[in-house]
Amino acid sequence: MERFGDETDILIIGGGPAGLSAAIRAKQLAEKDGKELRVCVVEKASQVGGHILSGAVIQPTALDELIPDWAEKDAPLKTPVKEDKFGILTATGRIPVPIFPGTPMYNHGNYIVRLGHVVQWLGEQAESLGVEIYPGYAASEVLYHPDGSIKGVATNDVGIAKDGSPKDTFERGMELHAKCTIFAEGCHGHLSKQIINRFNLRASSEPQTYGIGLKEIWEVDPAKHSPGRVEHTMGWPLDKFTYGGSFLYHLNEETPLIAVGFVVALDYSNPYLSPFKEFQRFKHHPSVKHYFEGGTRIAYGARALNEGGFQSIPQLTFPGGCLVGCSAGFLNVPKIKGTHYAMKSGMLAAESVYETIGAEKQQTEGFEPKSYTDKVKNSFIWKDLKRIRNVRPSFHNPLGMYGGIAYSGFSIMVGGLEPWTLKHGAPDHTRLKPAKDSTPIEYPKPDGKISFDLLSSVALTGTNHEGDQPPHLTLKDDTVPVKNNLGVYDGPEGRFCPAGVYEFVPLESGDGQRLQINAQNCIHCKTCDIKDPSQNINWVVPEGGGGPAYNGM
Repeated sequence: MERFGDETDILIIGGGPAGLSAAIRAKQLAEKDGKELRVCVVEKASQVGGHILSGAVIQPTALDELIPDWAEKDAPLKTPVKEDKFGILTATGRIPVPIFPGTPMYNHGNYIVRLGHVVQWLGEQAESLGVEIYPGYAASEVLYHPDGSIKGVATNDVGIAKDGSPKDTFERGMELHAKCTIFAEGCHGHLSKQIINRFNLRASSEPQTYGIGLKEIWEVDPAKHSPGRVEHTMGWPLDKFTYGGSFLYHLNEETPLIAVGFVVALDYSNPYLSPFKEFQRFKHHPSVKHYFEGGTRIAYGARALNEGGFQSIPQLTFPGGCLVGCSAGFLNVPKIKGTHYAMKSGMLAAESVYETIGAEKQQTEGFEPKSYTDKVKNSFIWKDLKRIRNVRPSFHNPLGMYGGIAYSGFSIMVGGLEPWTLKHGAPDHTRLKPAKDSTPIEYPKPDGKISFDLLSSVALTGTNHEGDQPPHLTLKDDTVPVKNNLGVYDGPEGRFCPAGVYEFVPLESGDGQRLQINAQNCIHCKTCDIKDPSQNINWVVPEGGGGPAYNGM
């Protein structure tokens, strides 16, 4: 069956902060010039903001520029930061660290938000300008012109049974063709990954390095709630050679809500480490446990995030398109912020694309917005990321966290003016040590009040994959998990996955084990695609986008 095709001027893949900011900016420019411009956004979640997960403190720099009257338009930025706290945790204590104006952790002037709500609002602003948004359509394939430039994308077929046969509800996917396509898929996007490889966009950059961020929303005792308070920690329960830390944000909403989260860098080496269990253990620390006592956990989620920063920015443009936001790796690790970079990069991409498709000449059939790179280099994105480029890699030192904190303090103090740039080193999936060279970690059992098991947590994500559909997680070689991952690393996928997707089960014969993939549990965090030491997992977009509905977390 042929796919129905449609034509647009600008096509945007992903309805997050970057994609919607690009759409809004493009329509603003066209409106200013009195021109007709068709802008389409394809979003895999069933509703705009449905797949957004972030413990978000937003720096409003880009929003002030994009929509200066956002407050009058009732943007959901209702909780200005009033108090900043940072500490280094030991097993039983907390060492407070002062936060000075101008340092990355200083958040005054920023807002604590539920990012899903902000994205919903951005979607409303985009639609009011005439942007066409198509939620529930997952872009599954990149389309190319005969000259190799990007032509657009195709959405996936729906109504296919698990065995591959068409069901009564079968519908062929459609093709969306554009003069230029902006990829705003977020961290480690399925199509962005393909494009980076096809056009060799990392030829002059380091590999991306990642973290996994786990998050919960709690309704707490009002007496323990301080709207506007922001807390961060490093240290316990992680060892000094594992980079990571926590965040705890007090929201100002109808009920007393706290967003608590934990980030673990995915370059960790011990295959027995479980980011999920480290998070659950963290909540029992004396300095934070009191917040959760008597409270109710109402949501859970997890996402991979970029940590490579300046060194890992790929080439941003290619014939027919460009990368924005987390697809390009724009995240400030010491700030733990990327939303303002996502929005600004989307705006700059829109400006470049608008200029390019309005020009008389082009080298390829798909338009390449070449001026976008210079626009980024002349923006605060480039300046900020260059200034803090050595913070994250400085933690690879013989003293671990202590050496990293000391060097980071020096680097921040001199404004990143060191004449050198530290390297991240090998990709995350190469960092695991064999099980025989590693120490198993004994985690305490969850108490069901403050700490919880994995499956009850997944139930709070709203994950929904239809049972009778093709699995979106498959193996390139079925023999590898048992031979290599289990045999050498003692099955780390059962621990690094925050959703119980992977488990080794006995064979029916009783002779050996096999890897069972519970794809219906997947919450689309992308950790498996990043951390699998064999790089043997094939992740594709599930039918209809699938996955979790975080309800504005």
